[in-house]
Amino acid sequence: MTETESSTDLEGTLAKLRAAFKKQGAPTHDQRIEQLTKLERALIAKKDELAEAIAADFGSRSKHESFIAEVFTTVGYIRYVKDHLREWMEPESAELSWLFAPSTAEILYQPIGVVGVIAPWNYPSQLVLVPLVSALAAGNRAMLKPSEVTPKTSAFLKTFLAALFDETQVAVVVGDVEVSKAFASLPFDHLFFTGSTRVGKDIMRAASANLVPVTLELGGKSPAIVGQGANIKEAADKIITGKLFNAGQTCIAPDYALVPKAALEEFIEAVKAATAKHYPSLANNPDYTSIVNDPHFDRLTGYLDEAKNSEARVIELNPANEKFEKEKRKFLPAIVVGAKEDSLVMTEEIFGPILPIVTYDTLDAAIAYVNDRPRPLSLYYFGHRRSDIDRVLNETIAGGVAINEVMLQFVQDSLPFGGVGASGFGNYHGRDGFVALSKKKPVYYQSRFGGGALLRPPYGKTFETLFRFVVGK
Repeated sequence: MTETESSTDLEGTLAKLRAAFKKQGAPTHDQRIEQLTKLERALIAKKDELAEAIAADFGSRSKHESFIAEVFTTVGYIRYVKDHLREWMEPESAELSWLFAPSTAEILYQPIGVVGVIAPWNYPSQLVLVPLVSALAAGNRAMLKPSEVTPKTSAFLKTFLAALFDETQVAVVVGDVEVSKAFASLPFDHLFFTGSTRVGKDIMRAASANLVPVTLELGGKSPAIVGQGANIKEAADKIITGKLFNAGQTCIAPDYALVPKAALEEFIEAVKAATAKHYPSLANNPDYTSIVNDPHFDRLTGYLDEAKNSEARVIELNPANEKFEKEKRKFLPAIVVGAKEDSLVMTEEIFGPILPIVTYDTLDAAIAYVNDRPRPLSLYYFGHRRSDIDRVLNETIAGGVAINEVMLQFVQDSLPFGGVGASGFGNYHGRDGFVALSKKKPVYYQSRFGGGALLRPPYGKTFETLFRFVVGK
């Protein structure tokens, strides 16, 4: 653990945030809007500097991908929250039984205090800032731990946010894995983690010592089902562009494709054509992102080596027939057909530009294949037959679904985002983010004309008559 981010420092930072929250209480609507507007304007002003920091961490990261994933997504979310925040903050009327009339009840939304956020490296600013927006909208203070894998972006965020917020409002902690472990053990009022399922288990275990509620946004193997009679070219185009965005380093990327057996070769050729259309070259293409570091590059290489050695069919997607230099970490995309079910590409979340294809005979078989595996963060279905769409929606369980598209469900701010089972639990985005980081306080108002006297002793015949009337003999 670094000298500047010791466990004592972390505890002291949290204590300052908590003391400020206790002293100043819940911010008003206008104060929250001011905070969000300040963040929105600063992010737009610093977008180029942010993109440069991310590119430096990755070795090469598409500036346009950074603008889409880190700036457009976050700014759009801030604006959505600002447009709806007053409505969300209003008390909600609650329905009461006629027995308690004319009493009333309502639900108040109160900030919970200090929210901790542990973010991953793949979208190193968006996955810090979007949870922060939800925390600020709900009236909380926040302590943020960006990823140690992207240190330049983490340093940028620390400086960027320190210029916008007092350290008793938003604090950024940087450091290594040991800092992250100590961070997860702090007694936050809510802990928000995005990352792998394996690490998510450790985070939940650490938080449980202090009974800290957690939101876990994890990953998994998100399937893309190409339905019988689907437009193969359209499906292939969207699946491969989703897979190659950020070089596949996306938790909601299509992990593998389920394709009708009779359409396999057509689908492969369509994937090749779509790759060549969108990425006519790859090795030196500024819009094709590098793998974040050597360990992850080696991990992906190992996946393909195992597939090749087990006689799976590996098809390289190399439109310009280029040579790739390992030190640049541009990973040559590949299709894998016929991989063994216990192989790495079929059991591990790939998080890279490798697309396994599994063939199926019937929709029953495709649905069973998905349901026999851990519940995914996302599921994609391509096809226009309504009965088949309904079957997939009703007979599978996933964190979120897109029909005839990939990944765009994430940027719909009116939709909750979250996993299920091994892909996580808890939702955020839009109102769900506001609610997740608020305390829903139920309040009952007794009318001056009602007292609930019949519910208090001594109980007599009037009570027994009312009881029989309401409950039955």
